[in-house]
Amino acid sequence: MRVADAMQESLFTLAKPDDVVPEDHPLRGVRLLVNTALTEMNARFNQIYAPSGWDSIAPEKLIRALLLQAFYLIRSERQPCE
Repeated sequence: MRVADAMQESLFTLAKPDDVVPEDHPLRGVRLLVNTALTEMNARFNQIYAPSGWDSIAPEKLIRALLLQAFYLIRSERQPCE
């Protein structure tokens, strides 16, 4: 079952990423492009995921995490958590 792509900034910290990342940072532009592409892919994600079952991590979050992993040359999936 597909879970909605909702931001949970206040779950672990009081600072939002927008407060910390500078206005002219290149990832802000990339974020706009990625969010636009993911919005267009939303219907396809809905077709792929089963209507019932265990809740999943939103595919949008997974794709964003993989992009950050590639941009920052993170070698493992555990390193972003650290």
